[in-house]
Amino acid sequence: MSADQPLVLIVEDEPDLADLYATWLKDEYRVRVAYGGREALEALDEAVDVVLLDRRMPDLSGDEALAEIRNRGFECRVAMVTAVEPDFDIVAMGFDDYLVKPVSKEALEGTVSNLLLRNAYDDGVKELFSLASKKALLESEKDATSLESSDEYNELDGRLRELRSELDEALQNLDDERDIAAVYRDLGSDVKFEDPDE
Repeated sequence: MSADQPLVLIVEDEPDLADLYATWLKDEYRVRVAYGGREALEALDEAVDVVLLDRRMPDLSGDEALAEIRNRGFECRVAMVTAVEPDFDIVAMGFDDYLVKPVSKEALEGTVSNLLLRNAYDDGVKELFSLASKKALLESEKDATSLESSDEYNELDGRLRELRSELDEALQNLDDERDIAAVYRDLGSDVKFEDPDE
């Protein structure tokens, strides 16, 4: 398995279920397994892309583990995978998706895939805004002849076109309206505009 493959941390206090999830995912992703909330926090580092997190665990609940993941500033995507039916308390929680057990292999794989796609889309949009602001600044300060003769400007323009195409393709690959709504929710909270004066 390549080190470039995304890393999924499975957090589940039922060992048989944790190992089953790992078996389902190991052909596509690198996988770590933690059999409790405290063990999950020890296994978590910047390399983790997605966390599949059970809510009910005896040592440290999934809710507490999730809060600590966010408090430590990890930017991984988190999906709650749990038998706990969602209630209004989920509104304030910092997870990205919620699966109610029992979970099928297809649902688990689809969730991981969509969370990774949302990550890629989110990062791409941040780059797009940064490049677009630089292009707009150059266009407001330079004449058309200077822009046309600039290798840097032409490379910037080419990268913007390429990135727009990649983002359009990624958006088409998102599964359903829920995933697309989640992308826009992400953008509302995460996208920061780069100050062209800095």
